[in-house]
Amino acid sequence: QTSFFNSALGKNISFVRPAYFIISGFIGIPNIKFYYVFLFFVFVVSVLGNTAVMAVIYLDHNLRAPKYIMVFNLAFVDLFGSSALVPKLLDIFLFDHRYIPYNDCLTFLFFCYTCLSMQTLNLVGLCYDRLIAIIFPLHYHLKVTHRFMFSLIASFWVFVIFVVLIAVGLLTRLSFCKSVLINSYFCDHGQIFRLACNDRSPSFAISMSLPVLLLWFPLMFILFSYLYIAYALSKVATVKERVKAFKTCTAHLSLVAIYFIPILITFTMSSKIHPNGRIINLSLTSVFPPMLNPIIYVLQTQEIKESVKKMFKIINNQDSEKPDFSFCDIFFLKSCEM
Repeated sequence: QTSFFNSALGKNISFVRPAYFIISGFIGIPNIKFYYVFLFFVFVVSVLGNTAVMAVIYLDHNLRAPKYIMVFNLAFVDLFGSSALVPKLLDIFLFDHRYIPYNDCLTFLFFCYTCLSMQTLNLVGLCYDRLIAIIFPLHYHLKVTHRFMFSLIASFWVFVIFVVLIAVGLLTRLSFCKSVLINSYFCDHGQIFRLACNDRSPSFAISMSLPVLLLWFPLMFILFSYLYIAYALSKVATVKERVKAFKTCTAHLSLVAIYFIPILITFTMSSKIHPNGRIINLSLTSVFPPMLNPIIYVLQTQEIKESVKKMFKIINNQDSEKPDFSFCDIFFLKSCEM
C-alpha cells in the first residue's frame, strides 16, 4: 500500500516524460479526410445551434425558470466541448500535426474529459427537474429554485474538475520509455497510461473509477428516476394526464438516448469492435449530441419553440416597418431640401 501511494505521489522517483505523443487516428481507411470535413460541418451546426439556444434563454425573460439555467449550462458545455475537441482534431488529422507536445496533450485531455463528464451531469440535473415536477408538482417551486439550480451546477463543475485533475495529475507520475503512440483520435486517458513503463496502478484505479462516477452512477440515477416517474404516472387517473406529463420528458429522454446508447455499445462490445469502429463511434458520440441537443430542445420544448417564433416575428415586423425608399424618392427629397 505504501508503494502504491509513493508511486502516485512520485516520492524519490524520477520520471521519464516524452517530448510529445503521437495520435494514430484511423488506420488504413482511404479518403478519411472527408470524414473530418464532415465533422467540421457538424461542429459549425453545433456552434450555431448552442449559441442560438443560449441567446434565446438570455434574451427572453419568460425563460427564467430554474430548468432553463440547466439548459443554458448544457448548451454552454456543448459549445465549449465542441470548441475544445473538433478544431484540435482537425488540426491533428487534416493538417497532419499528429505530434502533440506532452503538456498540450494533457491539457487537451483535461478539457475533453471535463466537457464530456459535464454532459452526463447536466442530464442528471435535468432528470432531477423532471422528477420533482412530476412527483411533487405542488412543491416544485419550493424545491427547484434558482439558488438550488446554480448551486447544483457549481457543485457539478467543482466535482468534475477535481476528479479530472486527479486523473491528469496521476498521469504526470508515469514514465514513458517505449512507445508514445496513442491509438485513439485524441489524448485518451486509458490509451496514455497503458503506455507507461513504471507502476501505473494508481492511473488504472482512477480509470476504473471515472466511468463509475461519471457514467454508470448518472445513468442509474436517470433510469431509476424514470422508473419511479412511470410508476407515479401509472397511478394517475386518466390516460390524457399521463401523456401530458410524459410529453414534458420527451426532450430529456431523447438527449439521454443520443448520449448513452453509443457509449454503452462501445463499452459492452469493445473487444469485438475494430479500433477504427471504436474511434468512429466515440468521435460521433463526442460531436453529435452537442449538435442535436439544441435542435431537440427547440423542436420538443414548447416554451423555447414559442420564444424562437416570437423572436422571428419581431425581426420580421421590424424589417417590414423599415421605409422602402427608391433612388427617385431619395433624389426628390434631396432636391426639395436644396
